[in-house]
Amino acid sequence: MTSVNELRETFLSFFESKGHTRKASAPLVPDNDPTLLFVNAGMVPFKNIFTGAETPFAPRATSSQKCVRAGGKHNDLDNVGYTARHHTFFEMLGNFSFGDYFKDDAIDFAWELVTKEFGLAKDRLLVTVYAEDDEAAAIWKKVAGLSDDRIIRIPTSDNFWSMGDTGPCGPCSEIFFDHGPGVPGGPPGSPDEDGDRFIEIWNLVFMQFDQQQGGSRVDLPKPSIDTGMGLERMAAVLQGKHNNYETDLFMKLIAAEEDVYKAKAAGDHLASFRVIADHLRTSAFLIADGVTPSNEGRGYVLRRIMRRAMRHGHILGAREPAMYKLVQTLADEMGDAYPELHRAQPAIEAALEQEEARFQRTLGRGLALLEEATEGLGEGSELPGETAFKLYDTFGFPLDLTQDILRGRGMGVDQSGFDAAMAEQKKAAREAWSGSGDKASEAVWFRVRDKTGPTEFLGYAGTEGQGTLKAIVSAGAMQDTCSGGECELVFDRTPFYAESGGQAGDHGEIHFENGARFIVRDVQKRAGDLHVHIGELTDGSIAPGDRATLQAAAQRRQRIRANHSATHLLHAALRSVLGPHVTQKGSLVEEDRLRFDFSHGGPVTPAELEAIENQVNAVIRQNDEARIEVMAPDEAIEAGALALFGEKYGDEVRVLSMGRPLEDGSRPYSVELCGGTHVARTGDIAAFVITSEGGVSAGVRRIEAATGAEALDFLKARAQVALDLADQLKVPLKDVGRKVAQLNEERRTLERELADAKRKLAMGGGGSSAPAGPEEVGGYKLIARVAEGVGGKDLRGLIDEAKAKMGSGIAVFIGVNDGKAAVAVGVTEDLTDKVSAVDLVRVAAAEVGGKGGGGRPDMAQAGGPDGAKAEAALDAVRKALAG
Repeated sequence: MTSVNELRETFLSFFESKGHTRKASAPLVPDNDPTLLFVNAGMVPFKNIFTGAETPFAPRATSSQKCVRAGGKHNDLDNVGYTARHHTFFEMLGNFSFGDYFKDDAIDFAWELVTKEFGLAKDRLLVTVYAEDDEAAAIWKKVAGLSDDRIIRIPTSDNFWSMGDTGPCGPCSEIFFDHGPGVPGGPPGSPDEDGDRFIEIWNLVFMQFDQQQGGSRVDLPKPSIDTGMGLERMAAVLQGKHNNYETDLFMKLIAAEEDVYKAKAAGDHLASFRVIADHLRTSAFLIADGVTPSNEGRGYVLRRIMRRAMRHGHILGAREPAMYKLVQTLADEMGDAYPELHRAQPAIEAALEQEEARFQRTLGRGLALLEEATEGLGEGSELPGETAFKLYDTFGFPLDLTQDILRGRGMGVDQSGFDAAMAEQKKAAREAWSGSGDKASEAVWFRVRDKTGPTEFLGYAGTEGQGTLKAIVSAGAMQDTCSGGECELVFDRTPFYAESGGQAGDHGEIHFENGARFIVRDVQKRAGDLHVHIGELTDGSIAPGDRATLQAAAQRRQRIRANHSATHLLHAALRSVLGPHVTQKGSLVEEDRLRFDFSHGGPVTPAELEAIENQVNAVIRQNDEARIEVMAPDEAIEAGALALFGEKYGDEVRVLSMGRPLEDGSRPYSVELCGGTHVARTGDIAAFVITSEGGVSAGVRRIEAATGAEALDFLKARAQVALDLADQLKVPLKDVGRKVAQLNEERRTLERELADAKRKLAMGGGGSSAPAGPEEVGGYKLIARVAEGVGGKDLRGLIDEAKAKMGSGIAVFIGVNDGKAAVAVGVTEDLTDKVSAVDLVRVAAAEVGGKGGGGRPDMAQAGGPDGAKAEAALDAVRKALAG
């Protein structure tokens, strides 16, 4: 048996032996296609190479690419767990030629791999080609010796691939494996092709045309190859299985599930085990690549997947968070191929545990609502869309989760009704399928990059340097000259830092040898490694080839460096105080402040904030040298450097180490991969103070802080507040806290006394034209009062007291505050079959400008904007009771 891990390695090693460069999987969040939520095919990371926007890093490559299909056009979510080959997460094995070899070699490599390396019998294989691709058919016949009946010509778009309406396209050739006549189904192109007998195992795309506007095609100058072999599907073939979930990797995950959930993966439970195994992989890899569960965008897709798995865990009997306990098994099985699983394991486990705890709290109430809503509905019925939306909006049930629950009962959901309710929802941002929102790669910068090469950054050594202007961009196009105004400049070398890793771009000036002067307001990174200077030419004119002196603002850089280094120390302190689950979720490093977002399940306590602040300042006081080493990313991570999840790193990285351990240990206090600029010694940060802490979204917190002079100014301002308080309270500074506590207690006492006085006044009829005692209206005792200065939350106590005083009767109180009215009506139990508090409160609310009102027959409340009509509202109630 060939295991999943052996299969992956055999594929990659085979193509390495054929001159291909092995490329690590790109993160699941694409950085070159704004139309995609996630990478959903092996060629996505190479899209700009295939379109010609980016120069190939090598003539040929091979990879095992992480992919997710769970939203938008490619949405396999509904089928996962119920079919043999659907997954939300899968690995796509591929070999790529960027204008190097073409059909002959691609077919030759494919046949050699599947028949020799994988050992598949030739008589169990057949291929498809595009009907018009005589060339591919001839090559298959020559290379594989296949007869014409086993080279099937497909005339449809199934065997013709295109990147879009225009651009690269070409015919495909697919390899199919025949499971034998004992399995139902026919060959591709036949009426029975949807059966399981013939399974596609590999698709070879021959990218040879350029689709033009208007429908014509022209030959590409450099035809290319893009292939895709689904790892899970191929593993099933090699292991003699018809179902991907019966392969070694999934069986190990399912075995771990049986141990965690104390149930057997059999019968009605089997689909639940498979859903959890698939969704565990998707959730873990998305979290490892920096995605956090939320209510919009990628985070919403992740939340849907997590909650679908957790609902199936509930079916298996889980009443406490359990899914996170499976992460160790997943990391053991896939961590060697994808080290990010080991690095992110604490964060993955924490995110799963926190999300499942939230979901468990709402799941029971949501399921109860669903049971109530479906009572009396038979098989084939539809749940009203409004109910499905309430489950979504109130209980966090994504629509497909509700559909999944009802599918097992033979029911559906009124999709149009759900969509209508969604459209009325004010926070329409939860509709999260339009794309990532990321900026698309701008083609002009890839053209500049091809022309100029990368920018050499001089800024680690200082803030001034000499450079030659290589390109001018204005109005989205390269220009030959610039004679003034706004433009963007690229030099061969620069000391200006381009914004990245949260660190703001430098400001400064550029002085050309010809006397021209350019003011730099920002520097951005484009096409990977171009430093683009954005600003205004205030004097003279310039052209590519001109020499210049580039001067970044030194004082501003110094302050930014201090704040950037402080974020690294803050990250280490957070992990030390809160735990290793803490990971960076974003940062902003500017001249006067720093902001740091991180994963954590709840607010950070004042004591924890103090401990974090103390640790950072302790390392600052060490005044230890900040050490930079350049090494390979894997070597750095192996040595203990902290990498950001989902971040792409080049062949070499800078590793920043700062501080000595505060407790026992030999590793520096902070070790991270970072390409930013930093202080020479920790003492250069001077001081660190946290200015605020709060939530950003579910599971993500934010700390804002200051260093150096800004930290001192913050502390001075805080001290001045204390001094001013001491002066106003006429007490020594050390007694301010005690005095404030005393005044607070006095205020609470006065508030209680005032509320009691208002209550007594209202009960006695003060402030109202009503009689002091109960009046008789329509045969009922009635106490009806206006309570000036009494809020809605205090009316219930007045109602209860009035009902107790009467024994049998009706109480109506209208509290008036800031011109607004709060209405409360109470009816004693013996009268509720004759008089409803809900009906009466609506009568009163209408008079004060309110709408509706709600409650029970014995107690109801409402409100309105017009407190001046409170007496009229009481009269309206009297009239209603009088009949």
